[in-house]
Amino acid sequence: MKPIYLMLHAFTIAFPLIRSFEPKVKYAKKWIALFPAIFITATVFIIWDVIFTRNGVWGFNDQYLIGYNILDLPLEEWLFFITVPFASVFIYECVFVFTKIRSTPLLRTFSTVTGLALVLLAVYNAERAYTFWAFCLTGVFLTIISSSNPRWLGKFWLAYALHLIPFFLVNGILTGSFLEAPIVWYDDDQNLGIRLFTIPIEDSIYALLLLLMNVSFFQYFKKHFIQTKH
Repeated sequence: MKPIYLMLHAFTIAFPLIRSFEPKVKYAKKWIALFPAIFITATVFIIWDVIFTRNGVWGFNDQYLIGYNILDLPLEEWLFFITVPFASVFIYECVFVFTKIRSTPLLRTFSTVTGLALVLLAVYNAERAYTFWAFCLTGVFLTIISSSNPRWLGKFWLAYALHLIPFFLVNGILTGSFLEAPIVWYDDDQNLGIRLFTIPIEDSIYALLLLLMNVSFFQYFKKHFIQTKH
């Protein structure tokens, strides 16, 4: 047994956890808004994860796990929906604090068109479970959010772009980069079969939804729980 998946969690969360008390970002003081956002989003993704795991859309290599399962999901997979959002929203919050990017009509149009395009691609690939649900859910949620024209939309897109850097590293390892076998395997009949290195292209859309949901709820709870000038 090589607990590599668990080690990836430690790697993912280490820097943002240490920097949570940095006086400019003050991330720790915003946990009151962050953790409800993580809990709500994780509930949706865990239900999705359990269904897909039980139906063989994806699965996990026991060679890299510590061996504890809950509802057919490894403990490490449950932790994924805590550590990854924690680190990803930290990137967003740094962008939020240190940049002055605003939402623009062009950016709103881009977001809406992207959302609608994802829905259309989902319908076109309805026979591929991962492609359909990742594209459909992301497209619908993105369209809804862009229609409300939040002031933080520009900062979100920049944060998403920046978070793709650690995404390619961590998700690359999860999907088999630098390892004898992937930690997470996929039934390629249920996706497009297009890989970014070892990563199914659907994972980048999945990551978009994961970050967008967490940021949306985080912003909502910040507005109600925390006084902010931004």
